[in-house]
Amino acid sequence: MKISDIKVYLAKEWRTFCFVVVETDDGISGIGEAGLTGRELAVQGAIKHFKPLLIGQDPFRTEHIWQLLFRGGFFPAQRVLTAAIAAIDIALWDIKGKALGVPVYDLLGGRARDRVLTYNHNGGETVEELVLCCQRSLEDGWKVLRWGLGHEPRGILEPGAAVRRAIKEIEALRLALGDEVKLAIDVHTRLDPADAIWLCQEFEQYRPYFVEDPLRVENAQSYRNLRARTTVPLAAGEQYSSKWEFRQVVEEELIDFARTTSASAAASPKPRRSRPPARRTILILPCITRLARSPLRPSCISACPHQISRCKSCRAARAKACPRSCSTSRNGKMAACCRRKRRAWASSLIRTRCANIRLKWQNCAICADLTARSQTGRIRARQSSIW
Repeated sequence: MKISDIKVYLAKEWRTFCFVVVETDDGISGIGEAGLTGRELAVQGAIKHFKPLLIGQDPFRTEHIWQLLFRGGFFPAQRVLTAAIAAIDIALWDIKGKALGVPVYDLLGGRARDRVLTYNHNGGETVEELVLCCQRSLEDGWKVLRWGLGHEPRGILEPGAAVRRAIKEIEALRLALGDEVKLAIDVHTRLDPADAIWLCQEFEQYRPYFVEDPLRVENAQSYRNLRARTTVPLAAGEQYSSKWEFRQVVEEELIDFARTTSASAAASPKPRRSRPPARRTILILPCITRLARSPLRPSCISACPHQISRCKSCRAARAKACPRSCSTSRNGKMAACCRRKRRAWASSLIRTRCANIRLKWQNCAICADLTARSQTGRIRARQSSIW
């Protein structure tokens, strides 16, 4: 079996999603995905550079191909290149699983867990709408609820106003939902150190599950300063592109949750490359409820459970990101169509119930049978070979 072609498909919805299909002369193809948001054309260009190196290669030599792409150039592979390598790597493991007729986790040492705790994303234009949205998520069985740092009246984030609103939000959520519900906020690296310290210190009394990406990741010293000034659990790493970037923040315990995704780091199911030995590790698993509200698509969604299912060390895989619960309408109520879409996607794509994913693979690879509906721009994945 040899690699015969590599194709890139850009699917436009609320953002552009980058899918990679690796074809072989035996007729088996694998599907991968690159998760570098907003730079999909750059990833497409990187894959075009890689294509001559890959044609004629044995797709089973995943380690050799990874080394060739990651280390074969003079300049280190980062961000754009690692996203392209990740997409190719996912597709190669997909081919390997299909050719051997086994789930990919069996090729990585076997399944070590049956269920994984998940969390969903919530939102609202006001504090009251956010509370209503979280209450609906709680009624649906979610055990961990996340929302994002907001308040952009003119499309510009005002840090002071955003922090004050976030404090009001977590106070209202604790009052409405009780102390047992796990709450998390995603800052999206949009605060400077002073405001991040302010937010984290005010959050301490409400015991959040974690504060996600409170600072930019370029300078580990910033996380060292923040860690010394707060006790709240910190989550970071979504923007890292390899295990080496995680090393300092993990070894010095500057973060509590190491967050990585198969479609951005330069590795897919191979955990020893993409996941550092953090005390607690989160791998992003965005589950699709509405296509327009999920950060990544079916290929990455399908890859992450294989990676998580075979690891049970150091309390890894404590939680994984799951679907945004709803887009709250102006009157604070979720549209019936949103409920139907969420139930349909949860049932057909990941078989999730009560915030637990049951990992039941039969004769699967990583992803299968991707169908693009060009008339609507929406992507559906038939998981015939994964469930």
